[in-house]
Amino acid sequence: MAKIGFQLNGEEISLDCEVDEILLDVLREKLGLTGVKEGCGQGECGACTVIMDGVAVNSCLVLMNQVAGCEVTTIEGVKQNGKESAVQKAFVEEGAVQCGYCTPGMVLSAEALLDKNPNPDEKEIRTAIAGNLCRCTGYSKIVAGIQKAVQIRQKERNDDI
Repeated sequence: MAKIGFQLNGEEISLDCEVDEILLDVLREKLGLTGVKEGCGQGECGACTVIMDGVAVNSCLVLMNQVAGCEVTTIEGVKQNGKESAVQKAFVEEGAVQCGYCTPGMVLSAEALLDKNPNPDEKEIRTAIAGNLCRCTGYSKIVAGIQKAVQIRQKERNDDI
């Protein structure tokens, strides 16, 4: 048992856990953050995607000893000032949400992409979500949602100037 400290959704936390516990399990079972989903448990489906130090990762493959000192964002931490993010808003507007099981992971993969590249082309978008499987949408609406999020973010930046 070890005390692991890290930043979760903008807040410093410290908790006792085994260093070989899986981040996915800690988030869901110890911290009650059920937006992160378990799909395959093998890093193949992306349902458990979180952002760790700016990179979209499969939380089912991350051990807690790897999390120490890191910044982790789950879907619960994506809202900005209590409002949905541009990506969340665009997914709804473009109908990119079907059953919803893959949606948190897709949103987080899109957020990580747009934080690094605010104006990706379609190929870059498709590459960024390649690790997230969706059985409902066929991906075209998800890609359209991310493209719309680019426009929303640009408008928000222009409004702030």
